[in-house]
Amino acid sequence: MLINCVVYEEGRKLADIPVEAISEHVHQPRRFVWVALADATDAELDEMQHEFGLHPLAVEDARHGHQRPKIEEYGDQLFAVMHLVDVSVADAPLGEVNVFVGPNFVLSVRNHSPAGFLGVRARAEREPELLAHGSSFVFYALMDAVVDRYFPQLDLLETELESIEAQIFARGTARPNIERLYALKRRAIVLRHAVAPLLEAVGKLHGGRVPAVCSNTTHYFRDVADHLMRINAALDGIRDTIGTAIQVNLSMVTIEDGETIKRLASWAGIFAVATAFAGIWGMNFDVMPELKWRWGYPFALGLIALTCGLLWRRFRRAGWL
Repeated sequence: MLINCVVYEEGRKLADIPVEAISEHVHQPRRFVWVALADATDAELDEMQHEFGLHPLAVEDARHGHQRPKIEEYGDQLFAVMHLVDVSVADAPLGEVNVFVGPNFVLSVRNHSPAGFLGVRARAEREPELLAHGSSFVFYALMDAVVDRYFPQLDLLETELESIEAQIFARGTARPNIERLYALKRRAIVLRHAVAPLLEAVGKLHGGRVPAVCSNTTHYFRDVADHLMRINAALDGIRDTIGTAIQVNLSMVTIEDGETIKRLASWAGIFAVATAFAGIWGMNFDVMPELKWRWGYPFALGLIALTCGLLWRRFRRAGWL
């Protein structure tokens, strides 16, 4: 679906144009065309490939989706894949934005995500002196918007982790905490898979041999790389904390199980003594001196009760009951 198709000249918007008019502007000096698509059909991608001369391999990747975040160079064009992550729900849905960048055009194709980039276009148009850098600045603005959306996702993960840590020593919460921690770990991995490959790819836009289309905006991409490094370091910290919290919770499960075993063992010991006494006096041998004694039965019950009481007190002092 076509969101918009706009032509710019020296940083200022000239007009919204139909797709059929792209070829009239894309080869004009000091002009570039910015097209945005959402969940593009094969026919739309074919049309864009014809208008902009896109590389067939890049178009094929955009057509099928589910690509690893990357930035690839095809002659004087760039093709970038970035993930759009939402960790606010358990299954962490994953969207994708593919960006084609040429000397005189930018094409963004957003798939499987309701979060658009109209705000990016409005921000760029408010800064014509920056938009005058051309398609490379638009590419930076789109990438910066994607990366900025990772920060709220990171905050959600950290908030959830703090919530779990706050009740990590509460009795009876160890097993539910472990389930929550594993779910949190899966969501953190989804975000890490979006960040780490992109961090590696962005390095080629501000260091070493920079593609010609981005040569005048290298310092902007360096800023994006800095943001990605911060997010990546925070995710490393979350991963380590989750691992530690899982170990602590497993230890709490072991301790709780040990406490239960001690209580059961204490009561088993108490009843074993009572059973031993009852077993001895239940033999009914003729020569047993207590068998004919008038006070034998109350004495036996009292002795059993006294012994069990002493054992209960002993186990209580030892912390087993």
